[in-house]
This record gives sequence, structure tokens and C-alpha cells, in this order.
Amino acid sequence: MITVKKEGVLLRQADFEFEDESVLNPAVIKQGDTIYMFYRAVHKRNYSTIGYCELDGPLSVKNRWDKPFLTPEFDYESHGMEDPRIVKIDDTFYLTYVAFDGDNALGALATSTDLKTFTKQGIIAPKIAYDDFDRFTKVQCDLNEKYLRYNRGAHILADKDLVFFPRRIKGKLTFLHRIKPDIQLTAVNELAELTQEFWENYFKHFDEHIFLCPKYPHEVSYVGSGCPPIETEHGWLIIYHGVKDAIKGYEYSCCAALMDIDEPFKEIARLPYPLFKPELDYELKGDVDDVCFPTGTILQGDTLYIYYGAADELIACASVSLSGLIEELLKNK
Repeated sequence: MITVKKEGVLLRQADFEFEDESVLNPAVIKQGDTIYMFYRAVHKRNYSTIGYCELDGPLSVKNRWDKPFLTPEFDYESHGMEDPRIVKIDDTFYLTYVAFDGDNALGALATSTDLKTFTKQGIIAPKIAYDDFDRFTKVQCDLNEKYLRYNRGAHILADKDLVFFPRRIKGKLTFLHRIKPDIQLTAVNELAELTQEFWENYFKHFDEHIFLCPKYPHEVSYVGSGCPPIETEHGWLIIYHGVKDAIKGYEYSCCAALMDIDEPFKEIARLPYPLFKPELDYELKGDVDDVCFPTGTILQGDTLYIYYGAADELIACASVSLSGLIEELLKNK
């Protein structure tokens, strides 16, 4: 088994009103010598904004804002902006997040060219009611029955964990998202293609868009996107979360898989055990117990730092040898 080092807690809630409930699930990106972190900051009654800090090295916070960096402005995000991820594609930064209006949770996007000013592009995940999902997918698909269990009765299906690949693949903008229980993949030439007609056709061939399914006991309930994919010479390293239903509730673990560079639907390898799971006090007890929820990585030399929400209450970090992780994955093709 690969050795992972738990580096400890990086960020706890501060004495700021906008994050007086918790901080968790950060997006991270390195530009020059600075690591920029955009994190979910939770106010009372589960109202989320995006907080901001800068790191001087992977484990040292040097600057932290005492006010939100991004706040809800539109009806589709009126109850909060949650769980950001970030990548840079060409000259544009893509910050994705879950837009929550109090009833519906859907993947949304904001873009920037300087990491200072972001333009909201709106919801880019599909808005589909359960009845329409059921009707469209019945055309040609034979889906896992858990799609019914997790989504039946939903006015609009929750489509979360929207994460872009950090470059175009075969010329297309490519992103992961999640309608339980699997992770799906979508690729378009430009975001303007994501019309209602596009999504109706997408769901009529929904089985062709399933990227990763639960496979092992630690992810038996469902899986979801985690950190932005990492390009390696052996394939795309996918750090995702897997969930299992235990006696005391769900347990969220950090998991790893390797997918083909040119055909990312093709699974090369997957760890048959969690990369790491809740074991320490701050992972086992919090706003939601038993949670390690990875959302961002920074690579320094051969050391991969994985930033994650711990027990939905604070931000922690773990590290692992990238070459060692790839070697371990390739033992599990």
C-alpha cells in the first residue's frame, strides 16, 4: 500500500461572521511562488460564500481575507456558493462551484484572467427533473437502479462536483460532474453548446457519458469528482471521493484512479483501497462525521499535496509521492 502523510489542519474557522459555522472543501492553484486558495465558508443556517487566502508554501497561510471573496448575486445561488474547484485552461481560470438556491444544487462556473476579478457564467450543469431524466434515459439506457434510489422525486436532480480537466482534450473543454451514484463526463467545443437540446440528447445516451462507477467496498454507495485531474505520462490521475454506507452513517474517503490521456473514459487502473480515509479526530467528528473530501492539489517536486474538507468543518492536507502513487496504481490495472 502507498504511504500517505496526514499533514494536519491547515485552516479553521476564524472570528469572521461569514464563516462562523465552518470552512471546508478548498480550490487551490499555484501561480509563481504563491498558492491561491478559494474555500467554502459557511455562515449559520448553512449559508455559504467563497473565502480566500494565500499560502506561502503548501502548508503555510500568509494572507487571509476577513470578508468573502465571492458572494451570491443571483437567484440560482441565493442560498450559497459551495465546494469550489479551479483550473487554468489557456489564459483563463475556471472556478467551478455548487450553486444552491435553497432547493436545487447545481454546478456553476465563474471565470477570470487574473484571479482577482471573476465573471459568473451561470449554471452549466443540466437542469433536469427526475421524470424527464427517467423518460430520456429509458430510450436506450440500462442504468444502475441506484439512479432511481438517489434521485426519485427530485424536482431538479442534484448535479454537483463540477470539475474541469486542466486543458482541452482533442480540442474540447472537458469536465466531470456527478449525478449519483456515478461520475459523468461532458465535452464540448465551447460552453455555448450546453443548450437544453444538447442535454436532452445527452440523457438519451446517458450510459455513454458515465466516467467512473463504484467498484470497491469503500465506494460502494456512490462516487463523486474530487480534485481537478492531474496529467502524468501514464494517464490522468483522478483524485475523487468514494462513499460507503456504514452502521453510523456515510463514510467519505479519498480515492485514486488512472485514466487514459486521450480517451479519459478508459480506466487504466484504480486503487482497490482508499488513498486515505477518516481516522483522526478532526476527520471523525465535526459538522458531518467521517468525512475526507478532496477538492484540490498542489505538486511540489514529486510531492503531491491533497487539500480536503475534514468532517465538513475545517481544511486539512495530506501528502503523497506522485511517482509512488502512480507506481502503486499501475500494480492495480
